Amino acid sequence: MAEQERLKFGWLDLLWLVFLGGLAVLPPLFEIHKQLVLLAIAILQIFERAMLRGVRPKLRGVFSVLLKILLSTLLVGHTGEIPINSSYYLIYYLPVVSAAMLFGPWATLFWTALASAAYLSFLLPALQEFELTTSGATELAIRVLFFFLAAVVVNRFVMEYRSQVKRYQMLAETLAETNRRLEQAQADARRSERLAALGQLSAGLAHELRNPLGVIEASAETLIKKQQSPDSLTGELGGYILSEVNRLNTLVSRFLNFARPLKLDLRPREITPVVEAALKAVHDRWPDAKVKVERRYAENLPQVAVDADLCDQVFTNLVINAYEAMPEGGELRTSVDRSNSDGRPGVEIEISDTGPGIPAEVREEIFNPFFTTKKNGVGLGLSIVSKIVDDHGGRIQVTSEPGQGACFRVFLPAQRLEVITET
Repeated sequence: MAEQERLKFGWLDLLWLVFLGGLAVLPPLFEIHKQLVLLAIAILQIFERAMLRGVRPKLRGVFSVLLKILLSTLLVGHTGEIPINSSYYLIYYLPVVSAAMLFGPWATLFWTALASAAYLSFLLPALQEFELTTSGATELAIRVLFFFLAAVVVNRFVMEYRSQVKRYQMLAETLAETNRRLEQAQADARRSERLAALGQLSAGLAHELRNPLGVIEASAETLIKKQQSPDSLTGELGGYILSEVNRLNTLVSRFLNFARPLKLDLRPREITPVVEAALKAVHDRWPDAKVKVERRYAENLPQVAVDADLCDQVFTNLVINAYEAMPEGGELRTSVDRSNSDGRPGVEIEISDTGPGIPAEVREEIFNPFFTTKKNGVGLGLSIVSKIVDDHGGRIQVTSEPGQGACFRVFLPAQRLEVITET
């Protein structure tokens, strides 16, 4: 594409050189001022962007049109005994058309009027020697009117072209946003399918595991009770068995909690106190952690229909992950603000840290069950968080750059009061 553009501009430059070279070999041929002005016009047309690069963008068009009016006036002034009658008056179409391409309708009319005034300024010295006849005045009027006609026609096409470009850009942006939402919806659907399948598997597996675990636990307790010596190896091994059985029972309970459908006790609440309770709980857990907490809560937030206990579990889990991502200390930023998602009003809770971040290759998997990067982790924390948020009709997203921390955004809709459970 870049090579095609360079080729296009090269041909335009060549056409300008041919056009201006043709004017240079036409009478008056040995008028040095004419040749210098044509050379200046050629340089301006070909190197205009480079020459005006140091000018502020908003003023580049103004400088360009002014320079072209000035050069056109100089050319007409050196191409005829009576400049007002010069055949080179057509050069004024250059600033007129340039203005039509750069500015809107009213600015185009202004610059056309200025170019016309520059051309008609040659009438003043001519009137000192000659009389302006009716036919002469008519000719001048026709020339000026054609300036305006050309300006209006070109500007109309340019404005229509800009309008089309704007429409295409808006259409492209809408299409890109639609594709993004479609991809997000597909990802959410795939995740929901995986959660449902793994939930059923977890429920069945947990149910089958609890029976043998109960037998093992009862047998270990019986062995411990019947041991003759309190310091025997049997008692020690029995203690190990009970300890591990309890740990497995805890893990099975977590599997069941993950698989079991949530029973939401939805009530309209302010979400900020729930976030604050999670921050306090994690701070009390690690009171000596060198983590600076920065809060930014918007005022007059709408209430959201949530289960306070489950939402506390969501935010506590996210804050714990942030603390664990910054073992040497760092900054934890929390914010709560109004937001919209797919046309639904609500609130967005943002929890971000300054830890090492989440690698791109695992960013899409962190909400999958049993996926974890922790040595002793089970991989259900963020899965349960995602499930709770989904059951609330919200969404959770994560953004992260390696070495720049991670940011979790939780959106909760404000208008779900129709599904509040009565108690």
